[in-house]
Amino acid sequence: MKAADVIDQYLDAVWAEQGLSENTLAAYGSDLRIFADWLKGKPMLEVDGDQLSRFLAFRYQQGIGSRSTARILSTLRGFYGYHLRENRISADPTALIESPYIGRPLPKSLSEKDVERLLEAPEVSNALGLRDKTMLEMLYATGLRVSELVGLKFEQISFRQGVVRVTGKGSKERLVPVGEIAMSWLETYMNRARPDILGARQCDYLFVTNRAEGMTRQAFWHIIKRHAKKAGIAAELSPHTLRHAFATHLLNHGADLRVVQLLLGHSDLSTTQIYTHIARERLKDLHSKYHPRG
Repeated sequence: MKAADVIDQYLDAVWAEQGLSENTLAAYGSDLRIFADWLKGKPMLEVDGDQLSRFLAFRYQQGIGSRSTARILSTLRGFYGYHLRENRISADPTALIESPYIGRPLPKSLSEKDVERLLEAPEVSNALGLRDKTMLEMLYATGLRVSELVGLKFEQISFRQGVVRVTGKGSKERLVPVGEIAMSWLETYMNRARPDILGARQCDYLFVTNRAEGMTRQAFWHIIKRHAKKAGIAAELSPHTLRHAFATHLLNHGADLRVVQLLLGHSDLSTTQIYTHIARERLKDLHSKYHPRG
């Protein structure tokens, strides 16, 4: 089989078995095509451990970091593990290869003052500014992933209960409270800005563009950066910055870690525990600043 066919077969299988998102499937496909290109036509199902080691060494020589290498190796483990289970190969070429060590970085966050400045940056006197303001408020109030926010549709919002129903990674559904302030901005956006942006056109998505289409992750990321620059925020941002701020600020104000886990949609508590490191750093700073022997 051609490499493209083998890759597509695997992606179809993991989509059916695990319900992975389009973004995750696209990342898997990209990793596998990188490896297929390196093989230069050699069948992917005839690869052995030595060839795989040479591929990883080649990436190292190209200056590609350990985190990226670990990710692509993880993808290859899944790929060859699947084909081994299907009896298409007799041995897993990744079995004896060790993953590169990568430290777990702390997620980038913003101070509460920086968040306030960011939320105040959009000009709400026009429809697009009001849309941006509402999206930022919703992101900080709920801790949604950017992909979850831009994918919201009307039926996912309960104005009466003040919650949003989200389907996250692995097709897992969760209910997230929105909060009065963000809900108020959402109602204002729905009544004023959204009709102005759409005019007579129709769109199923909650947050729309001038083309009467749903907002994309990439477009909203540029919006965040533009408003951060306007607010004079020097901190390096990522698309998940407000999600990280949401979690960190909840913990700083005494929220239970398991509650934060549920709100973020993490299946494993260990994923959420990384935020406790940030909260502890804040506690150490406060101790150093205010304790007489700090």
